[in-house]
Amino acid sequence: MIYRMVLIPLLLLLSLSTRAELMIEITQGMDNPTPIAIVPFSGSGDLPENIQQIVSSDLLRSGFFRPLAPSDMLSLPSRQQDIFYRDWRILGVEYLVIGQVREAAVGAADDYIVDFQLYDVLGQRSVMQKTITGSVAELRDIAHEISDVLYQTLTGIRGAFSTKILYIEDLRREGAGRYRLVKADADGAREKVLFTTSEPLLSPAWSSDMTQVAYVSFETGRPAIFRQNLLTGVREQLTNFKGLNGAPAWSPDDSKLAMVLSKDGNPELYTLDIASKKLTRVTNHFAIDTEPNWTADGKGLIFTSNRGGNPQIYQVGLETGRVERLTFEGDYNARPRVTPDGKSLVMVHRYKGVFHIAWQDIASGDMRILTETWLDESPSIAPNGAMLLYATKYNDKGVLAAVSMDAGVKFRLPSKQGDVREPAWSPFVKK
Repeated sequence: MIYRMVLIPLLLLLSLSTRAELMIEITQGMDNPTPIAIVPFSGSGDLPENIQQIVSSDLLRSGFFRPLAPSDMLSLPSRQQDIFYRDWRILGVEYLVIGQVREAAVGAADDYIVDFQLYDVLGQRSVMQKTITGSVAELRDIAHEISDVLYQTLTGIRGAFSTKILYIEDLRREGAGRYRLVKADADGAREKVLFTTSEPLLSPAWSSDMTQVAYVSFETGRPAIFRQNLLTGVREQLTNFKGLNGAPAWSPDDSKLAMVLSKDGNPELYTLDIASKKLTRVTNHFAIDTEPNWTADGKGLIFTSNRGGNPQIYQVGLETGRVERLTFEGDYNARPRVTPDGKSLVMVHRYKGVFHIAWQDIASGDMRILTETWLDESPSIAPNGAMLLYATKYNDKGVLAAVSMDAGVKFRLPSKQGDVREPAWSPFVKK
């Protein structure tokens, strides 16, 4: 049976004047999620972050697992010799996670040492164990890394709980600071405002090394593409052409940005070499070409064009200039995003007059509609290819939502104030 959950608060900011607080609202899960118990880690009672709760929330949000509440546990073991497998079988638990948090030695580089172990309850055996160290400020990162390890161990899919998201927030009030570019953890926590302006912001995009973001800002009175260094905060305006300057997308090696410019009278695709600032025109057609996204190998661009009469998805080779149409189902397909393996697309697809997010296999053309809401846009794929974020409307507000690639898992991330839109899921965090 599909289960539904009430709102789970994930983020409490210190200042009410800047609070945007995303919440997780799980609306649909897998039919038979795996029962798992994450026991509160010994030594974690006085920590500023609840590791057990963060890990449980991560696994619950994946849709594959049903964590047991600590209040329903018959015991709280922290060592293998304290585990009574019969008690956990009675509770229907299939996997058990225990852990210990220790303070590091005085003078050590890190504040805490976290050991955790995963056990197969039915097989009464240890599956894996690992130790992670970090500072007090990194406790949430440690929790997400634990989630990643557990998820990969039990599903074979790399976990993406340690990744980040970007989004645009519109506080819906005139004046300075109305529009905000925000970075947060994948679960919405630890929001950080990267830039604020009284003018609209659009199309945030991560570099693959996660040290830079690109986006469109109207602060100069017309759309312009900026890049911002996340380590230093330094911003650089990259385009200042008349007309449209939009839809920046980083190449896989971060050496170039694809973009849409109408400086020559018609929206066309271009690439900008970041180092030399050399601009190269990619398309040349009387129709509107827009919304570029790089192919996985970096040798081409997937984009939206109405050159066939209606918006459809096309691919162009950067060396050959050869253009190929990829979508044929429906009279509207736009905002394409390529999955990490390069084998499929997600896009905005209009079906019976309603805009949904759809998935399509590139080779076969098979398409599957993933969402059921009525105005879905701006899809962004998790780096493990398992889920995607998108913008939609809920209770007359712009919210972020997520759906698994098989449409079996769905949740929303609404904001306490204003509208949130234009999500961008980060690559994997490089270590």
